[in-house]
Amino acid sequence: MASKHTTSPLDLPLPGLRHQALGLLLIRRMTSHGQHDTRAAMLAMDVAGARFRKLLVLARAFMVDLGTTSQRRIRLAPFCAGGMTRDEGLIVDLFETGRLDVLAALTDDASSITARESGLAFGAELRDLACRKGWKR
Repeated sequence: MASKHTTSPLDLPLPGLRHQALGLLLIRRMTSHGQHDTRAAMLAMDVAGARFRKLLVLARAFMVDLGTTSQRRIRLAPFCAGGMTRDEGLIVDLFETGRLDVLAALTDDASSITARESGLAFGAELRDLACRKGWKR
């Protein structure tokens, strides 16, 4: 018997780079508990220090733009999951590369580039954070 609730398998491992994993965890946390989730804010504060607000604002903007751009449901795993869904892999790829084919696969609409632009800004802040922290992986 088929369940009314569809789950997405965790097809992919978690990102190997620390800044990518941080970005994914912030997005997971804020999508499941709201954009003003205090644990996401504390995570950003612990990692980014005085620049935590910029990281949170960019994460929120990316989530809103992605949600309003998407023509389909985007599947996310729970915050504590040990792997990624295919959609989460596309989200990480989008904030790292900003490729239009990734945007199209994720949202079924590559014509609106607001999610691409906010994703690139979020990814740039994550990479800058990784450089400031000296994260190698």
